[in-house]
Amino acid sequence: MTDDIAAPSTASAASAPTEGYLGDPAVREEWDSRYTERHQLWSGQPNGALVAEVAGLTPGRALDVGCGEGADALWLARGGWDVTALEVSGVALERAAGHARDAGLTVRWVHAELARAALPPRSFDLVSAQYPALLRTPGGVSENALLEAVAPGGVLLLVHHAGMDTEPVRDSGFDPADYVWPSMIAALLDDAWEVQVDEQRPRVVPDGGAGAHHTDDVVLRARRLR
Repeated sequence: MTDDIAAPSTASAASAPTEGYLGDPAVREEWDSRYTERHQLWSGQPNGALVAEVAGLTPGRALDVGCGEGADALWLARGGWDVTALEVSGVALERAAGHARDAGLTVRWVHAELARAALPPRSFDLVSAQYPALLRTPGGVSENALLEAVAPGGVLLLVHHAGMDTEPVRDSGFDPADYVWPSMIAALLDDAWEVQVDEQRPRVVPDGGAGAHHTDDVVLRARRLR
């Protein structure tokens, strides 16, 4: 969804579609507010880690978790992937859908939190979560939903900013303990998974967009064996 989940938001949310939204209305309103602050919040370019890690994969069904304004989803669709894109902000989804229409691309847009989306289990050949603002839930529902979306033989790609998980609580209310980080997902992977990449690396930063001050990524890529 974003590469700066700790940024405060002060603007009031613009009107956005709410029909069919599955999730906490307060979460939707917070992210609608953030997107309303700027005409374009992100660069419009796909995330560098996604491009690097997916380039050699055979296109299939892909899930983009926290799709924002749709740059990753559209890049995947152009590459032949059958894309489902999930987002809590109706404002962001409107922009993403508009970009898809302009590009003549087809993407399934889902207005929901991951834990509430009721996606078909083990049905995606790629589950991509690039800098997700994925809130932790009692019983690990969010974490399990991320893993359960991956089909046998499929790949989970989770990318986040290095060091954010150990930052102190901020005056804005950002508390790292509230969110899911790659290390937490890595700890859940058992012998049904093959960890292909689990490392910190310099971030490939698209020109423009929020979050450009972050310099290093943590990249977790794992394949479900069964």
